[in-house]
Amino acid sequence: MNNFLFGNNKLGYYETIGGGTGAGKGFNGCDAIHSHMTNTRITDPEVLELKYPVVLEKFAVRKNSGGKGKWRGGDGIIRQIRFTEAMDVNLLSQHRKEMPYGMKGGSPGKCGEQFHIAANGKKRKLKGMDSLSVQPGDRILLHTPGGGGWGK
Repeated sequence: MNNFLFGNNKLGYYETIGGGTGAGKGFNGCDAIHSHMTNTRITDPEVLELKYPVVLEKFAVRKNSGGKGKWRGGDGIIRQIRFTEAMDVNLLSQHRKEMPYGMKGGSPGKCGEQFHIAANGKKRKLKGMDSLSVQPGDRILLHTPGGGGWGK
């Protein structure tokens, strides 16, 4: 799970960001999808930018983040948001230290990671559970985990 929240005294926003799912006997994992999260989908970029003081700079599949195997694990997501107002940010995420395991000889998927990139370009790695304040021009860059592979 990758929970990303931001807000200030005027607004609040909460989103869950998917990742890659694990492979299984006879099938590859899915790329860039919510797993174990029913009736949840991410806000459309146009709506996000219209309703909130942010710019979605990148939203892409995190290529090669899924584990290798006879059947490959699904790839995670890259999401980068730039803030145009001061905000408080909270992150609650998993698989930042432990790799999503592979099965039956398959390789694990890559861990997720997230960064604060200040307006001046200084980049700082954030913890899996973290809180910070951002200023206009600052960015949050999230790399969600890939799924584990299955089989040799």
